[in-house]
Amino acid sequence: MVAATKNVRAIALDVLTKCEAGGYSNIALDTVIKRNDLTSQDRALLTALVYGVIERRITLDYYISSLSSISNSKIERDTRNLLRMGLYQLAYMEKIPPHAAINETVSLANKRSKGFVNAILRNFIREGDKIAFPDKSDGVKYLSVTYSVGEPLIKELLGAYSFEECEKMLSAFGEKTPITLRVNNLKATRDELLSELGGVPTKYSPDGIILENAAVSELEALRDGRVTVQDEASQICVRALGARPGETVIDACACPGSKSFGAAMSMDNCGRLLAFDIHENKLSLVQKGAERLEISIISTEAHDAREPIEELFGKADRIICDVPCSGFGVIGKKPEIRYKDPSKSARLPQIQYDILQNVSKYLKVGGTLVYSTCTVLPDENESVVNKFLENNSGFSLVPFSVGELEASRGMITLLPHIHHTDGFFIAKIERKQ
Repeated sequence: MVAATKNVRAIALDVLTKCEAGGYSNIALDTVIKRNDLTSQDRALLTALVYGVIERRITLDYYISSLSSISNSKIERDTRNLLRMGLYQLAYMEKIPPHAAINETVSLANKRSKGFVNAILRNFIREGDKIAFPDKSDGVKYLSVTYSVGEPLIKELLGAYSFEECEKMLSAFGEKTPITLRVNNLKATRDELLSELGGVPTKYSPDGIILENAAVSELEALRDGRVTVQDEASQICVRALGARPGETVIDACACPGSKSFGAAMSMDNCGRLLAFDIHENKLSLVQKGAERLEISIISTEAHDAREPIEELFGKADRIICDVPCSGFGVIGKKPEIRYKDPSKSARLPQIQYDILQNVSKYLKVGGTLVYSTCTVLPDENESVVNKFLENNSGFSLVPFSVGELEASRGMITLLPHIHHTDGFFIAKIERKQ
């Protein structure tokens, strides 16, 4: 990543501008990569710049405000993004020589701002290591600037976890995450694929493989359906469900389908799996994924999980209830979530409860339901489950284990700094009567 072209940085600047205007980084990146003939090295640099600047935006802006006499709000948007991009290279990309980072960044600035951009970047080389971050006595400010997470989210996390736990969690979210694959046991074994792909087995899930620095799009095993991409937390969720051949399983909020696929594999592709989702346009992802994996028992239908389907009452052996959530457990994979205000998700716990309340009607007596989210906030996790159990005496939590992982109370929050997975919540519920 030493060599770099002006073109790649210009593309990165354009993507960052679109993202700041409200676009999603993954979509914007996919679009420009398809439109430009880039080498693999250039694609890697482009991706690193875009995701890196977004992930470190608050920290980079803190550097700018420390080095500039002009307030950030008065700096032109493109100039501010150029400064972020240049500072990111200087602070976090050791393989890029400082002179190259400065010269290439300054070359993209307009005439009015070239001198300003050049001065800030060169000043960072001289003074950057002397810039003091906020003191830990102001825990919110310290965590926000150090780990580049919005203050409203920091406050929410500190309301649920200790300062020390929060710092460990945020640090883990900032680490590079490897690729985790779920082996399709209908077509191959984990030992076979470990031998072919290398990597290491997942710690808890008996179905997973972890690959460092893998180019997913180039994996033959992915193209031919012997593996699918699925974080270990999601794999653990499917294992907790315990689906068996011949059963009827409902996935109430299925897209993009990884849990449906995992359940169907556990069922040896024998039985019936109904995959519902409110977004009809996304169900094609489930259908195409099932075809690639050679799974034939999944049928899809667009449906709002809060609305009852009376003919399904009491018909399901197992239910996956992976509800819409704030996503605060996947900050490491979706950088924009770092800056999301939790107050915007205040309606979610009621929606989650309504979904759980409704889909529980589909469960047979003796059947199992797994409620899950990819957030670490108790209001969307334990609180929803406890409210449901208080209002439905015929249901109770069931202890479960997956590998060495024990959930003795029947529910668990997986945390990245402890379990090395996404932040994820799982509760296993059984219908007793």
